[in-house]
Amino acid sequence: MKILSFVADIFEDLELWYPLIRLKEEGWEVDVVALDKAKTYVGKYGLKAQANKTYDEVDSKDYDGLLIPGGYAPDILRVEEDCIRLTQEFNAQGKPIGMICHAGWVPVTADILRGKTGTSTRKIKADLEGAGLTWVDEEVVVSENIISSRSPKDLHVYTTAFIDEVKKYKEKNQG
Repeated sequence: MKILSFVADIFEDLELWYPLIRLKEEGWEVDVVALDKAKTYVGKYGLKAQANKTYDEVDSKDYDGLLIPGGYAPDILRVEEDCIRLTQEFNAQGKPIGMICHAGWVPVTADILRGKTGTSTRKIKADLEGAGLTWVDEEVVVSENIISSRSPKDLHVYTTAFIDEVKKYKEKNQG
């Protein structure tokens, strides 16, 4: 399995690193994409991350799922045209998209939430509802290809649900 994750400054440290570590424990390949792979990105609490790919080096068709970490990075990511394009491509292909906490800002901008149900931090509830999402207060919600969670305290169920959905997608789309 091959997963793509976005990164930008002020990412929520756990929401980037916890899923990446879990996916690597599964034996999956994970690429982290950003505008500049020479830059070191710094999380809200000081953890650092680097992208190993830039947007022009990735093709959504080469991946089985997309992870969007929260924090305030999604506020930066949602104005990056290639970030939005990739999010729309993953959605059009029906591939699992994981969004946690503030990560929903990216799918809001990509306009892919209409008719779906999901969750997030309460701070962006109105944004998600305005984009057509039915918001619920649950630790993890799977709605079509969108896997969403509220905050770092939900990472254990969020990451497990994301892994399960990627496996289902891959099984369904083999051959």
